[in-house]
Amino acid sequence: MSRKILLILSLAVFSVSANAQFHFGPKAGLNATKIDGKSFKDQFEYNYLVGGFAEIGFGSRFAIVPEVLFSQMSTTLADGVDGSIFNTNQAKVKLNYLSIPLLANVKLAGPLHLEVGPQYGIVISSDETILKNGENAFKNGDFSMIGGLKIKFSKLHLSGRYVIGLDDIGQLSNDDTWKSQSIQVALGLTIL
Repeated sequence: MSRKILLILSLAVFSVSANAQFHFGPKAGLNATKIDGKSFKDQFEYNYLVGGFAEIGFGSRFAIVPEVLFSQMSTTLADGVDGSIFNTNQAKVKLNYLSIPLLANVKLAGPLHLEVGPQYGIVISSDETILKNGENAFKNGDFSMIGGLKIKFSKLHLSGRYVIGLDDIGQLSNDDTWKSQSIQVALGLTIL
């Protein structure tokens, strides 16, 4: 009985794989970021993102789009923040993330596509020296949700997205929660 189920599942996976269209390429763009929390200024700061994407199409209207992106996030400390928890007089914080979104891409009309899905970001380096009792101020990861639109022109695509962090990325034991936000505009090029 289990061999029949395994055979049926294998045939189903092969059938879906055979009908899938696969494309990939590089992408780069602007990443406007901010961290919500009373410790930081309520303003977006401009950074960049660069990486690659794959597109696994199922039919003419739906695709799964995994990406791997190097992205920067920066913010500025708010005026009047208690300096006793911070090393030096640094006012700016910059974090480098390896972001891994997994998006559902739905063709709406013509070249317009909707993209939605989760993203996990891993802090790979930071120049922040904000410390309290010898601990880092920021957690090593951030889970987010993405929503946006993509316009596809043959091999070139232009995308605009809003990324909202769902986790508190701060790990200092204070009453302030820190959540990330990003507005991303990027160009991608399909090379296969």
